[in-house]
Amino acid sequence: MFYEVRTYRLRNGTVPAYLKVVEEDGIAIQKEHLGHLVGYFFSEIGPINEIMHIWAYTSLDDRERRRALLAADPRWQAFLPKIRDLIETAENKIMKPAAFSPSERAGHHDASRQEP
Repeated sequence: MFYEVRTYRLRNGTVPAYLKVVEEDGIAIQKEHLGHLVGYFFSEIGPINEIMHIWAYTSLDDRERRRALLAADPRWQAFLPKIRDLIETAENKIMKPAAFSPSERAGHHDASRQEP
């Protein structure tokens, strides 16, 4: 299992607007293509104006295939301009769980359950 951790630093004060447009217009498209959403978070303490979302994939090939399908979706292409100007910086990490990680022991094979 691979976990993609995407962290965005948003323009000051835009977290509510970002979350609203993602909830109303974006997350359904992402979930349709990307599969298993582990979590979607915003910072409360520490660095402010940060958004983090985590997606689980069975392999890097699975991630690449799913992200390509998302990028090709006209609905996603129409959605991107709604958030693009709210994001100042973006960071993307691919993480693997340790053998003793609760997520690994739980056998999170949900990422392969939703085929686009």
